[in-house]
Amino acid sequence: MARRLRFNGTNSGNDGCPAVHEDIGTGEIIVQGPQLIDPADVAQLQHLSDGEVAIVVPRDLLVDWGPKDVTRQAKTIDLDAFAKLFTTFRHTAWRLEARGRYASDELTTTYAQFTRNEPVDWDDVDAQWCANRRTQAALGKRIERVRIVDQPPTIGQLYLLDNARRNSAVGETIMNLWRRDAEELNLPAEDFWIFDSRLVARLNFDEADNLVNVELITEPAEVVRYCMARDAAMHHAIPYEKFAVALTTKEQ
Repeated sequence: MARRLRFNGTNSGNDGCPAVHEDIGTGEIIVQGPQLIDPADVAQLQHLSDGEVAIVVPRDLLVDWGPKDVTRQAKTIDLDAFAKLFTTFRHTAWRLEARGRYASDELTTTYAQFTRNEPVDWDDVDAQWCANRRTQAALGKRIERVRIVDQPPTIGQLYLLDNARRNSAVGETIMNLWRRDAEELNLPAEDFWIFDSRLVARLNFDEADNLVNVELITEPAEVVRYCMARDAAMHHAIPYEKFAVALTTKEQ
């Protein structure tokens, strides 16, 4: 089976070489760069076995994009502390929603209405949440999401496509992206928020699709990797209104 490689980064602004990739499954690091080929140089290497090659890369590449402390203790926060991030961020909050189902949605009255094919009135639903979003938008802050959609969409994804009307009404920008496109872009298969391009909040779910806690990521190279995923997603994603029209047209 082919490895699933994640592009960590490169210090080259032109041809993208040398570069560092990471094997998501094993955690192994793959370094891409020019091979050391001068026999006099190769002869100085110790323990170079048959089938192995030596790669020459700038020191900065490993400093900037190499593996960090893989033994570090993850910093997790509870959901109350997570909620406070939406009042303390200064400029931007951006989310990737990659799951096919969210258990919390299915406990709502609006979800029951939606699954009964009844019109959903999103006015004043979760008034505190809406008030926060309106307050942040009034301060000039941007809150944006890209939602991944399967083919065919799950019920939960269709519900969120309808729910986007509420998000938009309170100041959020909602975009959609087909999962096949997300996979071609090598977007992370996880849910996360990026706050002010400096803090990543990775959402951890249990097997029943319940959000249980949030892991905070502040390592600069890791944050940049998530920001790169954000930029790729936003470039290819479609505003939810256009996505909904295209989906309806396709179904007809």
